[in-house]
Amino acid sequence: MSTFVVLMALLAGVYLVAVLEGWVSTGSLRLAGPLRSGVALLGRESFLPRQSDRIFYETAPVLLLVSAVLATAVLPLAPGLIVADLATGALFINAALAYVMVALVMAGWGPDGAYAMVGGFRFLGQLVGYSMLVVMPITAVAMRAESLFTTEVVTSQAALPNAIYQPLGFVPFVVAAMAVCFLPPFDLPTAPGELAGGVMAEYTGPRLAVMRLARAALVVTLAAAITVFYLGGWLGPVLPGWAWTATKTLAVAAAMLVVGRYAPRVREAHFLSWCWKLGIPIALLNIFVVGVMLLVV
Repeated sequence: MSTFVVLMALLAGVYLVAVLEGWVSTGSLRLAGPLRSGVALLGRESFLPRQSDRIFYETAPVLLLVSAVLATAVLPLAPGLIVADLATGALFINAALAYVMVALVMAGWGPDGAYAMVGGFRFLGQLVGYSMLVVMPITAVAMRAESLFTTEVVTSQAALPNAIYQPLGFVPFVVAAMAVCFLPPFDLPTAPGELAGGVMAEYTGPRLAVMRLARAALVVTLAAAITVFYLGGWLGPVLPGWAWTATKTLAVAAAMLVVGRYAPRVREAHFLSWCWKLGIPIALLNIFVVGVMLLVV
């Protein structure tokens, strides 16, 4: 039952994120826009690149979608409403998101196209930058909860959300989450203005529909992860737990889309430099500060 509810919630989140993304991009709110686009893509002819690596080309969109869904499985919507409450749930999210890189490199390599390949290797460069900014903030969050159960991470924030308790972990994790989703300003893997879609350039029809679905699911998953790790998950007055999780997740997703819309695109070299020279020291300092606070308070 929990699996069905979580999948339905994920689908609803994907729809709302697609509506929000269209609103942010065009300035007009089109509630039926995602459905019309999806139907149009499913009805369109799907072209196959002439010299593609068929296995990589066909597997990449599905693997990207599976990665997002797997990460969602350990994120609680409410007490008892979680697909798998794993003892290593916080680390499982990182493990599932590792396959995003695999999927996008396969999507870049598989079609044997220049734009796609450049996009795939750009994402690989981003991964080198953001990977530690996913793991290290999660470490500090788990330290406070004294557990890797995501449900216990939520309950540990009953007195104070982690976004306030450890802001030095919150900011790097949000930046890393936007890079995982290759949202602007970290959208170099797709870069519509210069790579004509990059890793998505060679996909058409139903395959492109799956790629876009997977990317929207990824945005929902990362927004939900930020909600669970830093915004207290289901905790809140009056409303039921699932309503608080849904509201916070939607607000985070909207913020990620709006910020990306007005921020200049970041080159992969600059992103790497900022992550290693600034992000990692800040994340290390956060772990130290959290450790001291746990010993002293």
